[in-house]
Amino acid sequence: MSAHPSLDPSVVRWSAPAHERGDRPVLLLLHGYGSDEHDLFGLVPYLPPAFVVASVRAPLAPPWPMPGASWYPIEGLDGRDPDAVTHAARALLAWIRDAVGETPVGLLGFSQGGAVALQTLRAAPDAVSFAVVLAGYAAGGELPGDAVLAERRPPVFWGRGAADDVIPPALIDATAQWLPVHSELSGRVYPGLRHSISQDELDDVRAFLEARLSEIDVSATGEGRDARPHPDNG
Repeated sequence: MSAHPSLDPSVVRWSAPAHERGDRPVLLLLHGYGSDEHDLFGLVPYLPPAFVVASVRAPLAPPWPMPGASWYPIEGLDGRDPDAVTHAARALLAWIRDAVGETPVGLLGFSQGGAVALQTLRAAPDAVSFAVVLAGYAAGGELPGDAVLAERRPPVFWGRGAADDVIPPALIDATAQWLPVHSELSGRVYPGLRHSISQDELDDVRAFLEARLSEIDVSATGEGRDARPHPDNG
């Protein structure tokens, strides 16, 4: 496979300007297939305000007429190449090195973005503190970081809808086997929820993130603004 395109720093949405970020932990939002950096940014009011949130745009363009961006190609329901997911993870890691540096980083991804979040954790266990995977999955194959994850068991939240018919059942089953071995897993299956994000799920995600803040000794203060969930589509 040819070199994967890099992420464009000019289209990243930040929840705080550079002079206000300091050493606050960073939460990266990774959108789904056919979406962009604006979509998941609508979740910011639901997230603990102690995090600096950055929503990045995936580097690929899906085939016309699909709008938005993608992290890796999808060719049919079963056409999700683990190597392509790894290329996306490495592009994200390069952006983290350039834009975030040594600040603690967590990932929150939806659908494709969730797969990339887990693959990034697998590719560089020392670069990511935790992952939130919403309607996503673990890519197949093996990576050198898998043994490290099995030993360290970093925190992972996996949420998905019981009525989600987008992610193939085989991938869900494989993820359900893989995650408990390689992470400190928490999460929930939400009755009636399709390939989307619900208020109940956001409440659970916020509780998970607040627990991560306590682990890195950062106080979560303030409350998010009232807003409605902004589900991704990809």
